[in-house]
Amino acid sequence: MLTVTFALLFYAATAVLVGGLVARLALYAETPAPLRIPTTPAPTTKSGVALRVASEVLVFYSLFRSNKWIWLLGWAMHIALLLVVLRHLRYFLEPVPQWVVWIQPLGIYAAYALIVALIGLWLRRVIIDRLRHISSVSDHLMLALLLAIALSGLAIKHLQPTDIVAVKEFFIGLIRFNWQPLPADALLLGHLSLVLLLMVIFPFSKLLHAPGVFFSPTRNQPDNPREQRHLAPWAAAIERQGNSASAASSNAATANGAARADSPKAPGNPGNPGGSDDQSSNAAPGNSGQPAQGRQS
Repeated sequence: MLTVTFALLFYAATAVLVGGLVARLALYAETPAPLRIPTTPAPTTKSGVALRVASEVLVFYSLFRSNKWIWLLGWAMHIALLLVVLRHLRYFLEPVPQWVVWIQPLGIYAAYALIVALIGLWLRRVIIDRLRHISSVSDHLMLALLLAIALSGLAIKHLQPTDIVAVKEFFIGLIRFNWQPLPADALLLGHLSLVLLLMVIFPFSKLLHAPGVFFSPTRNQPDNPREQRHLAPWAAAIERQGNSASAASSNAATANGAARADSPKAPGNPGNPGGSDDQSSNAAPGNSGQPAQGRQS
């Protein structure tokens, strides 16, 4: 029953994780960028933009320029987390690639670095007044969840070692739909439960911020507004509709004017194209050379 429960939970969590990631990426891709708003100084070419985005993703360049201490903690946390995740690939791959074998010792040290970095980032939110004021409950819970996963993983290694062969057989069985028994160790079950929770909330939390770098107009746009007009696809469609409406209105006005020009004129004095009678008929009776208002006795 324990194996079936965790197997179903991992299938459900994986579906939520993948579906949430796809939905969030689709939302990022569909978000309009009506203006060219790169954060200056910015590159003016597409290759420069690609280099800028790569520097943000790999080394957190803007954070490095802003605050060296925060950059050190943040970069160390992400690199350590990456090494820990890569180390766990041995439970999902058979045979295990040689490079995964090589990073096994690094993954253990990375777990300690991950804990130190998470504690440092958490203390930063507690000690600094401005950050403490803007930090929400979810910010603290996310850090607590990551810290609990790291601590429980180290506790399994040092306090209550589990049968890692059986754990690998369980996850390989999930991939091949051939379920194998899961060890019933308390620390292992707690560790896996925390991982399941992280998988479910990850696509809908602030933890999913890396893909946003690729879709952020402040990062992925070149600074060339004078050389190239920026026109979003949806704005281009509106502009085409406006041009079509203007052209239709202009054609209608031209046709209306032509119809008026071709219509017959009203009858009148042949010498007066306007169709009116002699202009003297509109004047007051009397001296035709002098208006009635100006005549004096």
